[in-house]
Amino acid sequence: MDSSLSLGRLEIKSQMVTLDSGLSGPGMEKKKKAQDGPQAHLNGCVPLSHQVAGHKYGIDKVGILQHPDGTVLKQLQPPPRGPRELQFYSKVYSEECCDPFLLDLQHYLPKYFGTWTPPVAPNDLYLKLEDVTRKFNKPCIMDVKIGQRSYDPYASKEKRDQQIKKYPLMEEIGFLVLGMRVYHVRTDSYETHDQHYGRSLVKETIKDGLAKFFFNGSCLRKDAISLGIQKVQKILQWFEGQSQLHFYASSLLFVYEGLPLQTAPQRVEGSLAVETALPKGTLPDGEVLEFNNNVRVIGPAENALGQSLSNLYALHKKGCSKGHHRDIPSEISNARQDNGPWKRTTQISLEQPNGNDLKPPPEKQSPVAALTGSEVEVRMIDFAHVFPSNTRDEGYIYGLKNLLSVLQQILSD
Repeated sequence: MDSSLSLGRLEIKSQMVTLDSGLSGPGMEKKKKAQDGPQAHLNGCVPLSHQVAGHKYGIDKVGILQHPDGTVLKQLQPPPRGPRELQFYSKVYSEECCDPFLLDLQHYLPKYFGTWTPPVAPNDLYLKLEDVTRKFNKPCIMDVKIGQRSYDPYASKEKRDQQIKKYPLMEEIGFLVLGMRVYHVRTDSYETHDQHYGRSLVKETIKDGLAKFFFNGSCLRKDAISLGIQKVQKILQWFEGQSQLHFYASSLLFVYEGLPLQTAPQRVEGSLAVETALPKGTLPDGEVLEFNNNVRVIGPAENALGQSLSNLYALHKKGCSKGHHRDIPSEISNARQDNGPWKRTTQISLEQPNGNDLKPPPEKQSPVAALTGSEVEVRMIDFAHVFPSNTRDEGYIYGLKNLLSVLQQILSD
């Protein structure tokens, strides 16, 4: 399943990946063993611990890793999904890109730093991406799949039925909560929910279910909701102005700072969030704050694949059985194969020395210096099912509008 990943942070303590407090049992023990095992031969990379959804390293065939420089490594999925996502990032972030819509799209994606290959596994290829949560101390993370369909136009009937069965309300609601992780201030712990929680939400409970992400155990973070709405509105404006691409099974990643740093109520766009005052660098119990730099944490104990996206799309169409295409929307089926800016792509070599990335990683920054109490990130993630088109992506737009409507209801209550 091409469920979305959530770019999260790592907490490392005594060279071991730590788990959420209060989580135990056979399942968690199995997860910990799976994560501990491969660390010795991943060239310093470790499994991503703050992932709220998607394929997880050591458990699934592909997964997410954290590079020592703080970037996130997403293992390429098998064809055609993996090459298609690589092609998407390569084109959007190409130095030759001059399409204003694609250049604007960069603002809503994680930064892309090329590909990475582990020296011990030269055939494995990873996308090297920005860790969106890096600047946060106690990141609250939510992964929301957007759109009326979670399968692309070329999915088999079996795949379509499978996805519809998982969440029959996807077409009506337009989005699905795949997972969330919320920091509770008073208990200094995280509340987590997985995809089963999201699938349990119906029309009558979707508002309260989504509001749970913004409740920190003592108050509703209306400042985070307000800023989140503004971010989603900008993404909606981008979609309403473009007719080049359709996105399926893609997600929005929400991140906001769970640790209150303000000593007084903070007003954001007319909303008020009252937070407990805490000195910088301390937790409610007086312990030292764990800085989320993804490599070192201060705690209590101290394209050879360079075909155009249109060609990949055409090859995929050719390889599918004819019976799969009877319901393909005409705007997808009739899209021009040169597809304007998708005609060419930057070549990415699979034989980079030691798998070094194509572009330098982001500069390290102090999470405290960059932090504000109500800072919010909303980024688009997961692009294994992006296809060229010549019409607006109405399914994605429908999902964004419904999500905004629910968020605005939560804010106004």
